[in-house]
Amino acid sequence: MPYTRPMTTTPPLASAPARLLAEQALSRAAGAPLLGGNSVDLLIDAAAHFEAWLAAIRSARQRVLLENYIVRDDEVGHAFRDALVECARRGVYVAVIYDWLGCKGQSRASFWTPLRSAGGHVRVFNPIRLGHPFGWISRDHRKLLVVDGRQGFLSGVCLSQKWLGDATRKVAPWRDTGVAVRGPAVAELEHAFAESWSSIGLPLPPLAPPDQVTPIGSVALRVIATQPATAGMYRLDQLIAAMARKTLWLTDAYFIGVAPYVQALAAAARDGVDVRLLVPGSSDIPLVANMSRSGYRPLLKAGIRVFEWNGSMLHAKTAVADGQWARVGSSNLNIASWLSNREIDVAVEDADFAQRLASQYEQDLGKATEIVLAPRRWSRRADHVQSSTARPPRPRRAGGSSGRAAAGALRIANTMGAALTDRRVLGDTSTGPLVAGALVLTLLAVLEIAWPAVLGWPLGLLCAWFAINFGVRAWRLRRRSRQRAADADEAA
Repeated sequence: MPYTRPMTTTPPLASAPARLLAEQALSRAAGAPLLGGNSVDLLIDAAAHFEAWLAAIRSARQRVLLENYIVRDDEVGHAFRDALVECARRGVYVAVIYDWLGCKGQSRASFWTPLRSAGGHVRVFNPIRLGHPFGWISRDHRKLLVVDGRQGFLSGVCLSQKWLGDATRKVAPWRDTGVAVRGPAVAELEHAFAESWSSIGLPLPPLAPPDQVTPIGSVALRVIATQPATAGMYRLDQLIAAMARKTLWLTDAYFIGVAPYVQALAAAARDGVDVRLLVPGSSDIPLVANMSRSGYRPLLKAGIRVFEWNGSMLHAKTAVADGQWARVGSSNLNIASWLSNREIDVAVEDADFAQRLASQYEQDLGKATEIVLAPRRWSRRADHVQSSTARPPRPRRAGGSSGRAAAGALRIANTMGAALTDRRVLGDTSTGPLVAGALVLTLLAVLEIAWPAVLGWPLGLLCAWFAINFGVRAWRLRRRSRQRAADADEAA
């Protein structure tokens, strides 16, 4: 059940005299006002999410607005689609936005035919279009559900069976976090959906106002609905890193630290703030995990503690600071989320909620392995960073090199030590990406020299694609300019 608490006068991350200044800074950074009178419930993992989401959809009387990055054609996807179809058949207004790239290979447009036939409305965000050669970069990464303007949900969870794991293959459920919100802030969630909807086509029709929405709690929060190039979440993350005084605990699925943010975290750690970062030990996108690991060293040198989750996949995106401030949503700590995608998060300024999220964070650390810097004498013989539950490498052909035997013994020692102490030594992680890059470039060089057509044809097709797109874009702009000139002449 959602919880409420008496309104506190203690400002988050600031002393009482600085309350107004802190609130103003946070509002300006996020581009979102502080809204009081809400109740917020924490949802942990997909099973709790799906149960709460489906219950809300099935109880809908006026409207259901759903926006999600991935809707997969599987048991979970069918359960949600069927619930939406039932809503539409009994006269509830149903509108769905899914991301074209996120659903690529997950479900087809025909997946939504039953909902459209029942009177529901479905739009796809940002499919590839001529005249927009780089338009595909911007994605709708939100996971948002609003029902009747009275209850809203946002999270990192997509509508896919994958989040529930696979018991038959002994794959544990993904670790993810979201919130259920009631109160005045739900109107902001609905407004965020309406803005996404109108960015694709005609705006939503006038929606009947919900029954009188009165404050049903005293939790204050900000709804941060970011759009491409606005960087509201980035500014807020930077500001929180600067304002935190005691603790800043971060969970992120695809952390790729840009220099300014890493410097902000490092500055906080050097000032005595307990900064921790929890990331996946094994990722569904290995390339991102490798890029993340290559950035561990500056974090560790600054005193930031880094942990890798030992389960199947850690997909949560959360932050909790000083036991007063917390963030939950869809935004990752990387450039794509900060600058390119549509994301949605809530920043909650409430001690009880922050404490609850901090307690969950401590539970998660109990299932994680801490990464530590290697001693100097090992720096040239670095072990690769991997999850303590990662499958052992396939046995290779035995060799007679004593150096290989020593390296193998070192790996075994590190693995055993990690199992016993929940810590793993970090060696020189920067060499891995460099070696991989050198091998890839060498392969490309050999292909170009020996078989020029192998690279020539793809390069020619790529150039043709951009040429067509730039030409179409120029023609559309020219036609628009002529139309404006003609309209001006008619008006004169």
